[in-house]
Amino acid sequence: MRQDGRDDFQAWLWGEILLFGLLGSSLALFVTNHELQTKVSLPQLGLVLSTVMAFAGAIIALLAGIRFAVEGRRLDLFLCTGFLISAAASATFVIAPAVAGHPPHRAEAWSAVVGRLLAWSLIAVAPFVRGRSGPRALANTVSAACLALALSWFALRSSINVLPAIGTHNDTPGLLTGSLAAQALLNLLAVVGFGKRFYERREDLDRWLALASTLMLFASLHYVFTPVLAAGSVSRGDALRLLAYGLLLAGAWRAISFAEFGRAVAEERARVAREIHDGLAQYLFAVSTHATMLQQGAPQQETLAKLKEAADAAQQEARFAILALSTAAGSAPFDAALTRYIEFLTADGQLEVDLEIDPEVRLAPDEQIEVFRIVQEGLANVRKHANATRAEVRIGTRFYERFVSIRDNGEGFDGDSTAAGQGLKNIRARAKTIEGGFTLTSRPGRGTALEVVLRT
Repeated sequence: MRQDGRDDFQAWLWGEILLFGLLGSSLALFVTNHELQTKVSLPQLGLVLSTVMAFAGAIIALLAGIRFAVEGRRLDLFLCTGFLISAAASATFVIAPAVAGHPPHRAEAWSAVVGRLLAWSLIAVAPFVRGRSGPRALANTVSAACLALALSWFALRSSINVLPAIGTHNDTPGLLTGSLAAQALLNLLAVVGFGKRFYERREDLDRWLALASTLMLFASLHYVFTPVLAAGSVSRGDALRLLAYGLLLAGAWRAISFAEFGRAVAEERARVAREIHDGLAQYLFAVSTHATMLQQGAPQQETLAKLKEAADAAQQEARFAILALSTAAGSAPFDAALTRYIEFLTADGQLEVDLEIDPEVRLAPDEQIEVFRIVQEGLANVRKHANATRAEVRIGTRFYERFVSIRDNGEGFDGDSTAAGQGLKNIRARAKTIEGGFTLTSRPGRGTALEVVLRT
């Protein structure tokens, strides 16, 4: 673990400890001093707070949905669905009745509670899911969650005579206390999950989600110990929830808009620009050297042949670099760029390459450029060293893992006695850059197979 990463986690951990101490002490103070358990009936303020939190939840769902559209991670799928259900439940069962001028009925009040439980069930599960999904998964998951919320509302309406009322009395119904306690457990699970994920991956968004979940945890605990006054009531739990949504908005905007998109694309463009310079420099230097040799009277036929070879290599490297840059910048589809590269590579007929890309595989911007270069480096090794006539490139999924494999029918080598060349070292380094696992299998006379398993 890098020193800066360890320092980030320690800073977050100490912040969590301090926050738990302060909020825990505050909760204990209010629980032990009943005269401090204040709740104020302010319908207008309650409606404003509910509207602000629903709007904030919708924005967070939108940001998570945008990142899912780019990277396809199931974490964002569950976050988007969870916050969307939370916003929809508040808008439908809390805000809409208040705007209509009447307090929510018993079924609507309990539907709001169920909606919040469903939403936080999805959010709490999010840090523990792995892998990626296709674009249809978001619509299917949101539809299933909305259907579950609608069915819950119909079920609660049919059981309205059995449900306890959430009214203006001072005693909170036991069923409501249990529901709020269950939500507190879900909040605690989210704190643990996002904290664990931040420790493992050091993604900035996980830190903000863990902090916000901590505030939501103590908001739920305050709700448990503060009798609920139904619509229009405002308590300490509402203030903590509002603060949590503020943290979530700040963290989501910072982590998703800036760190995930802008920084990743900028870094990849800079990296490809460096590779254009480094790759072309050696060939252009060779062209210049052979041209100088011609001027100095070197054998014309031999020198011209080498000059043409260097110029062709420089031209091909320029084409490859342009394809890589367009892929990294998002101006050319990844599969189209890779297909064109292989067409260039196999134009002379010395090597036949079979390319297969699973259309369901989603690659993040930083993965696209590295996978492109891994394939380029791997096939270059096949041409230069393997004496192969055929190679296979596969980009697909296996047991929910995304992988990139390159196989050839060449001579192979004994890995125990032959040191890895610079090409294989470059592939290993590129795989590490995108948190991928690298394996190489080769035996004399049986070809070589390399595989990179991408991060989950």
